Amino acid sequence: MRVLVTGGAGFIGSTFVRRMLAGAYAGFEDAEITVLDKLTYAGNLSSLAGVLDHPRLRFVRADICDRDAVERAVAGTATVVHFAAESHVDRSLLDGDAFVSSNIVGTYELLRAARDARVGRFVLVSTDEVYGETETASWAEDFPLRPNSPYAASKASAELIARSFHRTYGLPVCTARASNTYGPRQFPEKLIPLFVTNLLDGLTVPLYGDGSQVREWIHVDDHCRGIALIADAGRPGESYNVGGGTEISNAALTGLLLESLGADWSRVRFTEDRKGHDQRYSIDCRKIREELGHRPRVAFREGLLDTVRWYTDHRDWWQPLKHGGSPVAAALAAKSH
Repeated sequence: MRVLVTGGAGFIGSTFVRRMLAGAYAGFEDAEITVLDKLTYAGNLSSLAGVLDHPRLRFVRADICDRDAVERAVAGTATVVHFAAESHVDRSLLDGDAFVSSNIVGTYELLRAARDARVGRFVLVSTDEVYGETETASWAEDFPLRPNSPYAASKASAELIARSFHRTYGLPVCTARASNTYGPRQFPEKLIPLFVTNLLDGLTVPLYGDGSQVREWIHVDDHCRGIALIADAGRPGESYNVGGGTEISNAALTGLLLESLGADWSRVRFTEDRKGHDQRYSIDCRKIREELGHRPRVAFREGLLDTVRWYTDHRDWWQPLKHGGSPVAAALAAKSH
């Protein structure tokens, strides 16, 4: 079986590739994997170090908006798992062009090629942010999509295009909507790796507003295992919430990170809140639990401490990303002071 993984050099995609090559996912033990990745700032070949020369892995550097490259990559593929995306909300607020291009146009090109190649399963990796925000309830999969950022809107748009390819052409599409994901090898612009690496560098950490915003968190291993279950046995045309079951405010999470690194609240800078900042996300995961048997295995505090230790022990991975002299590194440095 041949599996195409887009964005396979990114945080979640590289974890998925590593685990699949290790035989962790039933039905994919002998899969031949093609990774298609443009290697933008968040795509890093070092995230695939140790498996790049695996006999069942082929790496293709290409843009998912490149029709010819996508068609070549999809040809002969049984399953497409589509991780590739622009995913940082802050960046989408400053300039949404790349989000429209990658998340909408790129997804269309992949769906088009998958339809023409008669791919057996297409898994679109989306986000719980497509739902908008909720005060008290937890969203089930049939909840209306009400995205509030350009990023979330671009992912919701991709979902609608994917749905149309299923309804119109019969392409076996499934969508995964996961909660906030954390773990090793996450680019240090997201909250947990940014805060951990700043604290390790002796810097302050920027906390939006009063830090009362609530998010649900899932470890990257649990997220990827959910994706694999959907790729193997998800019902075509269906969406599945993939959550970790732990809701925590950004302030409380910051406190845990400070505690884990022996720091105090003097290291925190409360900054102006983000425009359109959703207050709370929460997803109902009964569907994937009852249909596919998915349950989180990594306890949040345990996974968080393991993640902190990974960044502590792997400065060689993240320091070049933050201090390498690139425009991205300069932006991270500015955000860190």
